[in-house]
Amino acid sequence: MYEILMIAFLVVALVLIGFIMLQQGKGAGMGASFGSGASNTVFGSSGSGNFLTRATAGLAVVFFILSLVLGNLSTSTDESSNDFSDLSVPAEEQELPPADDKSDSESDVPPID
Repeated sequence: MYEILMIAFLVVALVLIGFIMLQQGKGAGMGASFGSGASNTVFGSSGSGNFLTRATAGLAVVFFILSLVLGNLSTSTDESSNDFSDLSVPAEEQELPPADDKSDSESDVPPID
């Protein structure tokens, strides 16, 4: 389920970037060619927008919803593999007895002939 949502998130993000790059800015209309820079005032207000603006708004909503769902899925794992989950003090390690000093004649290694 998580992998499918990640793929959908990637596709929505790429399509959203494409739709945003295809749209023209507010100053790119007929009024910009006359030097005023206010294209909305030349032919009246633009109304509710065209297909690209509506599709961009819809994709933005889907993008944010997928972001919230994926964030919720990634933080609510049942496995607690965190290093700080068990903060109890470990039992004291037992000290090894000191090694006896053996001379070369009492060594465990056989002599070389």
